[in-house]
Amino acid sequence: ERNQHAPAMSGKPFCSPTRVAIDPRNGDILVADGYGNARVHRFSPDGKQLLSSWGEAGTEPGNFNLVHDIDVDEDGYIYIGDRENRRVQVFNPAGKLEARWVDLSRTAAVHVSKGLVYIGEYYAGGSEAYKVAGRLGPRVSILDVKGNTLARLSEEAFGDEPGRFYAPHAIATDSNDDIYVAEVSYAEFGMHMDSSKELRSMQKLIKKR
Repeated sequence: ERNQHAPAMSGKPFCSPTRVAIDPRNGDILVADGYGNARVHRFSPDGKQLLSSWGEAGTEPGNFNLVHDIDVDEDGYIYIGDRENRRVQVFNPAGKLEARWVDLSRTAAVHVSKGLVYIGEYYAGGSEAYKVAGRLGPRVSILDVKGNTLARLSEEAFGDEPGRFYAPHAIATDSNDDIYVAEVSYAEFGMHMDSSKELRSMQKLIKKR
């Protein structure tokens, strides 16, 4: 019902959705209903008709533990950042699970462009995790659509230096294939530092030419 949450984990849209993607083949709207549901919904291009819906809470293949980001490639394959399961799951256009990529950390951001999948990962989540994250290092991983890792940007400890991250939370690319990384730096790190401070929340990485 308009302006009302569906009951938590009911499977019904919506309960604190996290992201929306458009199927480039037909304009269908796909919604990652992640914070309060473990569900993906497909709607008609005008948003008036629920065409399909899938997913449930859990750790098994096809289950979700916080559907945090979603994107769709030119062939209609759907890439899900299953954040707290620390993986990306790939579904075909009908919603059938095709692949799981598991050599990842908290998969907060997923972006697909020109046959490449950009994944923002971070390790923060409270003061203790903040200390551990300093050793592990947040990063952006670049994979092909088959799940092969092509590059990993910054596996160093978090930091303000160009090319290092705090908490990648959303990713986009432009026509030049430059990468834009938005971060929840203050919420995940700045407020947990000994002296609370504002941190950079957006970074542009220019492709080498």
